[in-house]
Amino acid sequence: MYEPIRTKSVHSMAEPTPDFPHRTREEELDIRLAGHLTALLTVTDELRARTPHPGLDDAAQRLAEQAARLRDGHAPLRAAPSTTEPDAAHIAALHQRAHTLAGWALVVATSRDDTAASTLAAERLEAHAAALGLTEA
Repeated sequence: MYEPIRTKSVHSMAEPTPDFPHRTREEELDIRLAGHLTALLTVTDELRARTPHPGLDDAAQRLAEQAARLRDGHAPLRAAPSTTEPDAAHIAALHQRAHTLAGWALVVATSRDDTAASTLAAERLEAHAAALGLTEA
């Protein structure tokens, strides 16, 4: 009554090809963490230009070092900060963005068991939370 299937299903997995580059989970996490730290560095540089503070200078240096470590010694690209006049709403938005990026970096750093990056991300998370007034005094 039913005719047997004579061709391979289009839903079956493709045969693995040896020439296709594959990355390990650790390599993927390194790439993702380096991206989050580089994005956080960009926002930190923007904050440094608008609200100079020695803590932001130190954070930018440490973020650059961690991103370079994860990228086999290649320093991250650094964008030039914008030249518009600083206003409170824009600075708060930058702190909010930095807080979000630090949280993402913390999650990835924790999942790859990277103590140095986890510590740095947690410190930045707390600093930006304090700047936003999200922590108790």
